[in-house]
Amino acid sequence: MQAAQTTVKPDEIAKFEAMADEWWDTQGKFKPLHMMNPVRLEYITQQVSAEFARDLSAEAPFKGLRILDIGCGGGLLCEPMARLGATVVGADAAERNIPVARIHAEQSGLDIDYRHTTAEAMAEAGEQFDVVLNMEVVEHVADPLAYLTACQQLLKPGGLHLCSTINRNPKSFMMAIIGAEWVMRWLPKGTHEWKMFITPDELFDLIAKAGMEPVDRKGYVFDPVAWSWSISDRDLSVNYVTAARKPG
Repeated sequence: MQAAQTTVKPDEIAKFEAMADEWWDTQGKFKPLHMMNPVRLEYITQQVSAEFARDLSAEAPFKGLRILDIGCGGGLLCEPMARLGATVVGADAAERNIPVARIHAEQSGLDIDYRHTTAEAMAEAGEQFDVVLNMEVVEHVADPLAYLTACQQLLKPGGLHLCSTINRNPKSFMMAIIGAEWVMRWLPKGTHEWKMFITPDELFDLIAKAGMEPVDRKGYVFDPVAWSWSISDRDLSVNYVTAARKPG
């Protein structure tokens, strides 16, 4: 059988392989993700609970839902989803991320299915999920449309796709590259390529072409005075997130 096509960029994978041991270091190279994680989780839980009529105050509100975190890294989103009761699969093309994620989950007493694989390979295998989390990945792949199409194929009919990335404009260059990589040194230089950033309109168009229905988008906004992140209905100028459904 012919192997699944892949949108993985080896040079992008190498960047994250080199940082794999630091996923759970809140002051390390993934400090920006740890800082942003509360607003990412707020958006995810709100969207999932609304889409599947779940009460977040209940015990294990996501029980019965099968959730995939594609590009899971060290498991920063997988673990909260598992704690909410979901059956969680974490997949990453960077092999070194998987043992880091597995060990941390075991230490946390969580049962999470971590796999070194790609969206395309899982789609070809016929895997299906209620929710696909696709966070800060699409700006690192070789072919965003092919990648998003694989994500669509991984959804059950009526499933929910959540995708976050970085806008492409002068402000995002200043904030995400010069600010985060060069000045604050939160990330190694070269972690992001500005030309690979995607505008919200472009992402909505790609999502629709991939066979999903875009339904929402919000911005993640960093306040340097309060040193905190918040969700914005209006400001999608740098970091932002989208929600889409698979018709069913």
